[in-house]
Amino acid sequence: MKLSILIFFTFSLSLCAWNGLNGQTPRDTTDQQVETPINYDEAKVPSYVLPALLTCSNGQIVTGKNEWTKIRRPELLELFTSQVFGRVPSTPYTKTFKIVKTDPNAMNGAATLKLLDITITAQSKSLTIRLGLFTPNKATKPVPAFLLICNRAPKNIDFTRTVKSEFWPAEEVIARGYAIAAFDNADVDPDKDDGFKDGIHGLLDTQRNAESWGTIAAWAWGASRCLDYLVTDKSIAPDQIAVIGHSRGAKTALWAGATDQRFAMVACNEAGCGGSSLSRRRYGETIYQINRNFPHWFCTNFRKYNGKEDSMPVDMHMLMALIAPRPLYIASAEQDLWGDPRGQYLALFYAVPAYNLFGTKSALPDGMPPVNQPVISGNVAYHVRDGKHNLLLKDWNFYLDFADKRLGKNQK
Repeated sequence: MKLSILIFFTFSLSLCAWNGLNGQTPRDTTDQQVETPINYDEAKVPSYVLPALLTCSNGQIVTGKNEWTKIRRPELLELFTSQVFGRVPSTPYTKTFKIVKTDPNAMNGAATLKLLDITITAQSKSLTIRLGLFTPNKATKPVPAFLLICNRAPKNIDFTRTVKSEFWPAEEVIARGYAIAAFDNADVDPDKDDGFKDGIHGLLDTQRNAESWGTIAAWAWGASRCLDYLVTDKSIAPDQIAVIGHSRGAKTALWAGATDQRFAMVACNEAGCGGSSLSRRRYGETIYQINRNFPHWFCTNFRKYNGKEDSMPVDMHMLMALIAPRPLYIASAEQDLWGDPRGQYLALFYAVPAYNLFGTKSALPDGMPPVNQPVISGNVAYHVRDGKHNLLLKDWNFYLDFADKRLGKNQK
């Protein structure tokens, strides 16, 4: 089915460079292909055939949720593990929670703040993930919560609220009746190609191979350790916790939601290549580009598909399908051509059949929705916002509107 183009985007070379590299220096590795020109012309998107979402490896066609849950979903999860994100090692570790500060009068009395240290210890070494959590004081029952995977400077999640950022609009979320938590992804693993010697890799890795986990998988693992605490907090409804991320943090949120089904909802903001956009479109950032610029994000096997997207056994509609039947919200930005907004919408569009196996029928329109007009159907939603690559209050309000309907508020 062909989708009509309802939105035309304006391209800025400097913007795309910023979106793609985020200030980091590109580097090459010996096993990568010759770079091809970056495509921003929809007419030049090559023809492609997506791998069949509901066809099992033995040829069996999935027609119900039991077949999906027991056969096809595990197959796809294993393919993404071995070929894209990498496998978490089985090294034993211990985990402790320590509340280092409590402020029952945060936000001028509107919220209670808890600052926690989540300490992971293995092989005589340890690291600490610092988790900040605000809960609304007016709540009479446990409330739903959002956990942000912060991929930007710590000031964007300033727990003192001296610095306030739309990236993490804690006051607005509290006013809507939700708890809101965040952690810095660098606490789990540094966002640099350090040979997997630092962060959680330095604790849990004993040996590495082509399937060993990359940094995105490590951040997703860290999000699950934060969730380990959140489900124990009496002020939070343990079955109503959403994970949210932007850009590389959004790739992480998708993988966290795929691997940890305790997350009740996933909000993915402009994940792009390796996250929410179809790789086979070769529009904007490609697998080659992302592996060249960020060789630490994925497992080594992912490099086999540099310039060879059609040989990949999965594409990102399948990653989204791994969230089913839980609520999933995908969002793009109009000027973020590097992330291929159309490719993100298509990925969600082709993930819908997995959702429909569970009885909550979804039917997205053939064409992308107009700018700033979310489309919601069943447990899936999408919007393309005006402006650049960013996570803004406008995005948050759309996510919260969806959560009001699908995640469920558990307070008066």
